[in-house]
Order: sequence, then structure tokens, then C-alpha cells
Amino acid sequence: MGINFTHFKYSFVLLVLLLIGQSFNNVYAQTERKISGNLLDNTNQPIIGASVSVKGTNKVTSTGGAGAFSISAKTGDKIVFSFLGYQTKEITVAAASTYQVIITEASSSLTDVVVVGYGKSTRKALTSSISTVKGDDLNKGAISDVGQMLQGKVPGLNISRSGDPNRNAAIIMRGASTLREGAQSPLFVIDGVVGADISILAPDDIASIDVLKDAAAAAIYGNRAANGVIMVTTKKGVSGQTQLSYSGYFGIENVSNRYEMMNADQLRAFLAKNNSALTPANDKGANTDWQNEVQRNDAMSHNHNLSLSGGSEKTTYNASINYFNQKGIIKTSGLSRFIGRIGLEQKAFNDKLRIGFNLSNSVSDADLVPYRNTILSQMLTYLPTAPVKNPDGSYFDNLVQTSYYNPVSMLENGKENLKNKNILGNLTANLKLPFGFTYDVSVSYQNSQNVYGAFYNSIYTSRYNNVRNTPDPPANPTFVSLVGQNGVAVRNAYQNTNKILETYLTWNKKIGDHDINAVIGYSYQQSLNNDGLQATSTNFPVNEVSYNNLSLGNPYAVSDFRVNFNPDVVYQEILMISDFARVNYNYKNKFLIQGSIRRDGSNVFGKNEQWGYFPSIGAGWNIDQENFLKNQNVIRTLKLRGSYGIAGNSLGFAPLTTKLIYGAVGQFYYNGSPREGAYGAIQNENPDLRWEKTATTNLGVDFSLFGGRLGGSVDWYNKKTTDLILAFDVDQNLYPSGQLTANVGKLSNKGIEFVLNGTPIATDNFSWTTGINLAHNVNKVLTLSDSQFNIDNRLTVQPDGAGQSGATLQILAPGQAIGTFYTFKYAGKDANGVSQYYDAAGNLKTQGLLNKTDYYILGNAQPKALIGWTNNVRYKNFDLSVFFRAVLGNKIMNVTRADLFRPNTAQFTNIPVEVENESAADFNSYKYSSRFIENGSYLRLDNATLGYTFKKGIIPGINNLRLYTTANNLFVITGYKGIDPEINQGGTAPGVDTNNFYPKTRTFLFGLNVSFN
Repeated sequence: MGINFTHFKYSFVLLVLLLIGQSFNNVYAQTERKISGNLLDNTNQPIIGASVSVKGTNKVTSTGGAGAFSISAKTGDKIVFSFLGYQTKEITVAAASTYQVIITEASSSLTDVVVVGYGKSTRKALTSSISTVKGDDLNKGAISDVGQMLQGKVPGLNISRSGDPNRNAAIIMRGASTLREGAQSPLFVIDGVVGADISILAPDDIASIDVLKDAAAAAIYGNRAANGVIMVTTKKGVSGQTQLSYSGYFGIENVSNRYEMMNADQLRAFLAKNNSALTPANDKGANTDWQNEVQRNDAMSHNHNLSLSGGSEKTTYNASINYFNQKGIIKTSGLSRFIGRIGLEQKAFNDKLRIGFNLSNSVSDADLVPYRNTILSQMLTYLPTAPVKNPDGSYFDNLVQTSYYNPVSMLENGKENLKNKNILGNLTANLKLPFGFTYDVSVSYQNSQNVYGAFYNSIYTSRYNNVRNTPDPPANPTFVSLVGQNGVAVRNAYQNTNKILETYLTWNKKIGDHDINAVIGYSYQQSLNNDGLQATSTNFPVNEVSYNNLSLGNPYAVSDFRVNFNPDVVYQEILMISDFARVNYNYKNKFLIQGSIRRDGSNVFGKNEQWGYFPSIGAGWNIDQENFLKNQNVIRTLKLRGSYGIAGNSLGFAPLTTKLIYGAVGQFYYNGSPREGAYGAIQNENPDLRWEKTATTNLGVDFSLFGGRLGGSVDWYNKKTTDLILAFDVDQNLYPSGQLTANVGKLSNKGIEFVLNGTPIATDNFSWTTGINLAHNVNKVLTLSDSQFNIDNRLTVQPDGAGQSGATLQILAPGQAIGTFYTFKYAGKDANGVSQYYDAAGNLKTQGLLNKTDYYILGNAQPKALIGWTNNVRYKNFDLSVFFRAVLGNKIMNVTRADLFRPNTAQFTNIPVEVENESAADFNSYKYSSRFIENGSYLRLDNATLGYTFKKGIIPGINNLRLYTTANNLFVITGYKGIDPEINQGGTAPGVDTNNFYPKTRTFLFGLNVSFN
């Protein structure tokens, strides 16, 4: 049979054409084309400057005016849209070439990502108590300290601050867990760097703050987590068009309250009514308002922040520069600070490796107030009839009176300055490995340099060379002698360095309905502290030299002057090595279990107790995942959780704390004459000293109702600290020195926390969101004794006011809270108008009372409730936020008022207006007693901000523009009679107002936020 070649030929040609046609179809299907559209938010406003990229490629662009974008892609490609503050959105390219894409703001629901120790978690997967505050929700104002930014925002976080721009806020989480001064602050972790100094951050650089409150959340940080952990996450670069942003404000501050002291006419009238008069040395015919003379009428502050961010899909960067300047309300005081930050992140090896580098540098210049509390005291007591200066221009002083100093002269003739340079560098690497493993390495270096200078000129050394100094409690007043003449100068420079290496392996694995997340790691930290020196000099040729050139002094001509090398500051090397592990198990996103353990070793504790173990365990139940809650529309989320953990406290310890130390103890005599310095033991050895441990049980409920319009949480906790570290008097027949530092004592904190957030109104043009948080804590000392040491109580805080030598104010005793007031009980006045008091038997007495013997328990400084209430209202482009804060149920000992309450000494020191009806015959009026223990409760309108945001794209080249005005501390409702009821509630002597009341201010700010395309 023959073959029809002609038929074959045409068939072959047809087949080739069909194949070619098919190839053309395939080529056309895979050919890239222009994909365009607009990116909008959920209010249909355009998003300008957002990153637009094709997933898995290097193609990246950004949205322009009206949110428009254009990028080359092919069918099936995924286009990724990302913008800071919004949820990332992906779309898959289909047949269409034009798309309108909507992205929504990152929500604050239970699905939020929460930063935890050595990793992240969703809020829905948490079994412990963690509070999150976004950067935009932090307190606004002329704020120099991050603690102030968190005031009232986190339930259980008790923050009290001074009006002094150079004083950090006192932060106590869920009640004090130690009796050691300076060891109560939470641990700060910045972008994973443990123990980083929070002063290196500007408020505008903070993206969010996560507060780990219970031990189960914090125990992964072991021996530094007993006071809680505050995790700070900074802003990062986002791929896309470069973003340039500026934010700044200008503020005016003035004193919000003052003591009403008598003026010259009132004082003379009071004295005349009581048949007394001023001495000629004090009545110079003046009418001086010393508060006006010491304080500024208006203190200016301003802040400027410039940031730059952007990058590609593989590389992102961010950089910022911040300058802050705040004048203190006390003349000559103030703070200026410059902060620079840069961050880079690079992906490599198909995004398997991510390398990050962050560098921050902070430089601050603080003008301090020498003898600050003494000046505040003299500002109130110095007689108004005295002038600031004599007719010849010299400062007036009546040096015949003791402890009586012209406060303006003290302010102007002394100078203290502290310069600080703080640098933090951090290099991180994250490597994705097979089988769900990732490996992280973090290396950080911190260096803090402090340069201090003080100069007390010739007026000081001639007039104020024996000044009564009144430090903050619990320290007691002392007389400080300035040995020297023609001025005294002090200069010192110290630096601290901190090197940290942390490495950990993470395993994420999903097996059917089971999710497992496991972490195991190692940490090494070396700290070198107080590396530096100090020198002093005196006898300067002119006052203008200040502390800038000590060599111009001639100290050798002053026989009793000795150079002070600051022997109290000791070089320290601290080494800590740790291993840690954590496992999270999740079944069907319904049942949650978490366990962790950390093993810490440190050289600061006794040689027999240098290692400690800190475990935790937690469980949770997402009830909303159960079938019986599936077909209802009320409950959106509902979770029960419980946890238990143990954390330690190693703050405030030096490597030599447990060692036997010898030092100078006087002189020994030979043939009746002192010959040589005597040396002996000044500190006992304790090889068994170990860290304090705090165990916390936490039970909580998280809920969200009505589609997320209402939500919140309730937490109950029981926190018990054991092995409290205290110094005890010991028998010197058994010990070389008279005191031993040992682990004795137990302390308890129990409380409840409640959070409720809601959105009562939400429309296109108007919305109102509100949130309230409330915390209640009961603090109690359980014991101060064990089988070896037996202490019933300790009396603390001795203000040592005139006529009250030896009088104390507080007691540390089993069954009582820290800050319990223990003093005389006021009983009104007798028939002669003299203040009387109850003795121990309940009898009324005006004299013969005995310290301690006749004291009564009279309340404590611990607040019964802390409340924060936030309201945010938006109407079209206007926004209004109002924040109230309240502290309820605490007592304050108003020592300042007690020391002023002296009608019988009005010819020597000024008195308040409220004393004008008191009898000058009342020699008992000022006695520390329940008369001056006042209710410290208050409600404060902390912050109110009104802003207007212009529509996006309305001004060419500008992506976002917002103008706002903020008022801080608008009013305070309180019955407290002092300057301000926000008295320090931290430390071991909370709630004592003893001339440490640096005045609070009322601030008005005018600000601008703008970002450029």
C-alpha cells in the first residue's frame, strides 16, 4: 500500500501550526503586563507611599497620589501591599488588569502579635498576663522619661513622677516585691536587648510596648524578672518608596499649684496679734515672694524628630534624629537631649537569612539643682520681709540664724551638671532551617559615660559650708560640710559597659491539629561598672573658673582640705551566664499549654548559691472555639487562662556584697597618742546569700463581645516573695563586723486587675472609642525573721525637723504594708489651745510622749485603686483624645506642711496662710502625727489633645499632615493640702512629702506631624 505524501505533508504542516499556535497561547499567558489600580483604607481614603511588590521577585514600587499604583506582573502572581500601621494585604493577579485594593488598620484584637521573651505570640495563644500599648496610645506631652508615657495605661503598673525633668519616674508593678531601695524597677528589654537603658529612645521611635506582668510571662528572664518585664519594640523600615517624616512641638509650662505662704503684711499682722515682732535683722521692709523668685513664670520646652525609612523587598532601613529641650520650672534647671538611631535589615539566600543591625546614641545635658530639696524648703520658710539682694547688689543673708539660707543665693551660686553619653549597638541574625527550625543570634554592646561637674563658689564656702541637706526618703537629713575656701569644685567621669551574647533555636511544627513552638537558648552577659575617677579642688582665684579647670585651684594652701577620690564608688565586674527553654503547645487553637525554665548563674551572690532555677507553667482554654459557642453572635472571643511561675531579683548587687571586706575603722593609740589608721572588718562574708524569689499565681479571663465592639480582661494574682535580702545586726563575738546581709523575710502582694474597652459609636464620619483600666493591690510584709534572725519591726524615715529629734514616721512590720505610717495620734487641742495627743494607754497628753512607745498604726501609703480612663473621638478629619488618671485610698505624710506649722516661730521663719488662726502659744502644733497624715486620693485630667488631619494628597509632595494642640495636667481634684498629691510611691518609704515636692507644671503644646512622599 502506498503512502499519500501529500496528505502527510498537509497534516504535518497543520500539526506544526497547531503546536505553534498553542505555544503562542502559552507565551501570551505567561507574558507580563501592566497591573494598576488604587490602594485605599477602610474609610476610602487613599494610602500614599505604601509598598507594592510582586511576591518572590525584586519588583517593588509604591503608591502615589490618590493611592495609585502600577507594576508589571503576570497572571497568577501575588501582589503584596504593606504600609506601616496597616495589615499586609495580598491579591492574586487574574484576568483583570485594574484593581481597587482595600487595606485595614492593624487591629487591637486578641489576634494581635505580642512580643514575648525570645519570640512572638498571638494574643489568642497567650496563657499569661501581658498588656500592650501601641506607640500612638502612649501619653503625649513634654515627656523626658518613658515611665511617664505609660502612666495610667497599664493596669497594675503604679507610676509616680516628679515635676523635675531630670528625675525618672518610679515604676512599681503589682506592688513592691523587695525591701531593698533601688531594686523595685521592672526590667526593660529594647528590641530583644536585655537591660537596655530606656533613655536611648525618643518617644517617636516607639512602635509598641508589651508589659509582662506575671511570673509565667517574665520567668524566661530569670533572676531579673521579679518586678516584671517591659518589652519595647521600635519602629522599623518598610519596603517601598522612601518616607521622610517630621514631628515636633513647642510647649509652655507653668506651675500648677503653690503653697499659700504669708506675705510681709500678713506676717507682721499675725505677729502683732500675738504680741511679737520681727527682729531688725529680718525686717528689711521688703515683700518678697520667694516662690516667684526661685521658680520660672514660664518654662519652655520643644521637641523635634526627623525620620527616614524605606527600602526594597530584600533591604529595608530606618533612621531618625531627635532633639529634646525642657527647661525646669526651678530656675537654672533643665534638660537637653539628642538621640540618633539607624536600623538596617537585609534578607539573603531566598529570604532564608535575615540580618539586622541597630545603632542608637543618646547624648544628654542635665542642669541639676544643688541641694534641691533644701532650696525648696527655704523657698517656703524664708521670711518675705527679707530682700533677695542688698542695696549694693550682694545677696542678702542673715547668717545669725541656723539652717536659714537665702534660696536664690543658693540657687545662683552653686552649679551641678551631668552629661551622659549612651550608645547601644545590636547585631541580629535569623536563619530559617529545614523541618521548621530557626536559629537566632543577637550580639549587643552598651556603653554609658557620665561626666559630672559641681562648683560651689566663694559665697557657698563662706556662708553655706555647713548646709542641712534634706534628701528623698528613706535617707535622713544630714549636715554637709564643704571643706575649703574660695570655692569648691568636684569633677568625675565614670563609664559602664555591657556586652551580651544570646543565641537560641526555635522549632515551629504543626502536626494535624497540634501546634508546637519550642525555644532553647543560651545567654552570656558581662558588665563593667564604675570605670573612672573623681577629683576635687578648692581655693580658686575667681568664681568664673567653675569646675572646668581644677588645676587653677590651690588646695594645698588649705590645711584641712583633702582631695576626694570618691571611695564610695567601686569598680565592678559582673558576669552572668544563663540557659533557658520554653515549650508552647496548642491543640486546635482551643487548648493551650506553656512551660519554661531558666537557669541563671551570677558572680554577685555567695559562692554556695551562684546558680538559680526559675520555672513557669501556664494553660489556657479558648472557649469561643467550642461548638456550643459557634452559632451565636454575642461572644466573639472568650478565654480562660491560668499560670504559675517563679522569677528572681538580682538588682542592686555588687560582686563584693557577699565578701569579707576590711577598711578603715579609726585609729589605734600608742602611748596615749594616735599613731596609725586602724583597719578592721567593715563587711561580713555570707557564702549562702542568694537572690530573692517571687512566685506568682495568675488567673485571667479575656473576652470580646458584639463583634469586637466591647472587650476586655480580668486578672487575679497572688504574688509572694521569699528570701528577702536585708542587713541584720549581729554579735561581733561571732562575726568580724556588726552587720550581716542575709536572706530573711517574706512579702506578699495580692490583687485584681480589670480592663474594659469599647466602641460605642462607629460611623464613616464619627467614632468614639473608650477604655478604662482598674487595679487593686494589697501589699503585706509577712515576716522579717527566721530561725537565726528575729526582728519584730524596723522604724524608718526620720525627717529630723526642729524639736522632733529621733521621731520616725513609718514602720516595717509583719502584717503591715510597706509605707505603713507609725507615729503619734492627734487628739485636738486642750483648753489652753495646745495640741494634744494620745499616749499608748489612750490618755491625752501635751508633753512626755515617747517615740515608738506612744506611736499608733495610722494607715499606709499603698493606694487601694489605680484607674486610667481613655477616650478617643473622631469626627471627619478632627480627632480628640482625653485621658483621666486616678489614685484612690492612699495616705501621705505631709512633713513639709508639718514643718511649716509653727506659729510660735513666725518671727524667724515664714508660715502658711492657714496658720493665721492658730495660737502662737501652741508649742505642739508641728509634731509629726496623724494631723499631717492626709488622704492622697486624686483625679487628674492628665492629657487632652485636639488634632486635625488634612486629607491625603491635598498638598503635593505631602503624604500626611496633622496639626494638634495638647494640654497636660489641666486640673487635679484632691483633698491633699500639699503642692501635689503625686508623691513618690516607689522605694521603701513611699508617700512621704518631705520638701521633695519639685512643683508639677501645667503644659500647653502646639505640634505638627508631617510626612513627605
